[in-house]
Amino acid sequence: NMIGILWVNDAVPVLRKNNNPFSRRLPSNTSRQEISKEHPHDRLLPIIYIIVFVIGLPTNAMAVWVFLFRTKKKHPSSIYMANLALADLFFVIWVPLKIAYHFNGNDWIYGEVLCKVLVAFFYSNMYCSIAFIACISVQRYWAVVSPLSQRQRDNCTAVAVSVTIWVVVWLVTIPLYLYDQEVYATNLKIHTCHDITRPSQKKVAAGYFLTMGIVGFVAPTVVCIISYVLMLKALRNSMADPNIAKRRRKAVVLIVTVLVMFLVCFTPSNIMLLVHYILLLNEARHNLYGFYITSLCLASLNSCFDPFIYYYISEDFRQHVKNTFLCRSERTVERMRVSFSALKYSKKSKSYSSSGKTGSTDC
Repeated sequence: NMIGILWVNDAVPVLRKNNNPFSRRLPSNTSRQEISKEHPHDRLLPIIYIIVFVIGLPTNAMAVWVFLFRTKKKHPSSIYMANLALADLFFVIWVPLKIAYHFNGNDWIYGEVLCKVLVAFFYSNMYCSIAFIACISVQRYWAVVSPLSQRQRDNCTAVAVSVTIWVVVWLVTIPLYLYDQEVYATNLKIHTCHDITRPSQKKVAAGYFLTMGIVGFVAPTVVCIISYVLMLKALRNSMADPNIAKRRRKAVVLIVTVLVMFLVCFTPSNIMLLVHYILLLNEARHNLYGFYITSLCLASLNSCFDPFIYYYISEDFRQHVKNTFLCRSERTVERMRVSFSALKYSKKSKSYSSSGKTGSTDC
C-alpha cells in the first residue's frame, strides 16, 4: 500500500502511506545515530553557523554603528554598505536558532512561526546582500568614470534605491510565510524546519525558488560582472600615469577579491537551489539534499566576510573603527585633526621662512 518515496536526504528514503499523506517512515532498523553517521554535514553545519555567529555578530554590529553614527559625510557607497551590514546583522541574530536546531538532531522545538521567520530572514539576507553588492559595484564604476558627480543627488538616489530593495525583498519573501516550513517526521518523532517539502506544496516551493534564482541571483550577478569588467577596463586605461598606478593596482586587487568572494559565497547555493528543486519537482530519487543544505550554510559565511571588505574598501571606515576601539569621540577626533593641521601648517611656515632667510643671505 505504499504509493511513493520522498527524500529527507539522499541516503534516507522516506515512505508515505495512503492513509496519512504526511507520515514519514524509515526502515525499522534505522536509528537517528546511524543517520548522523551517514551524513558528516550534520556535524559540519552547526560548526559553520557558530563561526558565522561569533564573527558576524560583533563585526556587523560594529559596521552598522560606524556607518550610522560615526560617519558624518555620507556618500552612496557608505549608504549601500550600511544597508548591507544591516541585512547581515538581521540574519546573524537568528543564527543561534539554526545552531540549536542542528545540535538537537534537526528537531525544531520553537514552533511553526519562528521556523517561517528564520527561513524568511535567511533568504531575505541572501537576496538583500546580492542586491546591495550589485549596487555597490555599479556605484563604484560610476565613481571611476564620473568622479565629479553631485554627491547630494547621488545620496538621494542611493537612499531611494536602498528603500526600494528592502521593500521588494520583504514582499518577495511573503510566500515563504504562506506554506508550511515545519513538517513532523513521525518515524523519527522530530519536527523539521525547511528540510521536508509537503507533496501538495512541492510545485509552489519549486516555482518560487526557480523564479528567485533567476531574478534574485542571475540578474544581479550579471550586473556585478559587467560593472567590474568595465571598471577594470577604465582603471587599466589610467595605468599610464605613474602617480596613480599604485593606487589603481590596489583597486584592481580589491575588485577581483570582492567579485571572487561574491561568486564563491552565492553561486554554489543558488545553483544547488535550482538543481534541488528541479529534481524535487521531477520526483527524482536523489535530489542532492546534502549538497543543497551545505551550500546554503556556506552562503551564510558572506555575513562574516562583508565587514572585512568594508574595512579595505573605505578609508573612512578604517579610521572610524580605530577611533571607536580607542574610545575617541567625534569631538576629540576633530580636535586632533585641527591640531595636526595646525602643526603641519606651522612646519610649512617655518620651512618657507627658513628658505627665505637663506635666499636673502645668498643675495
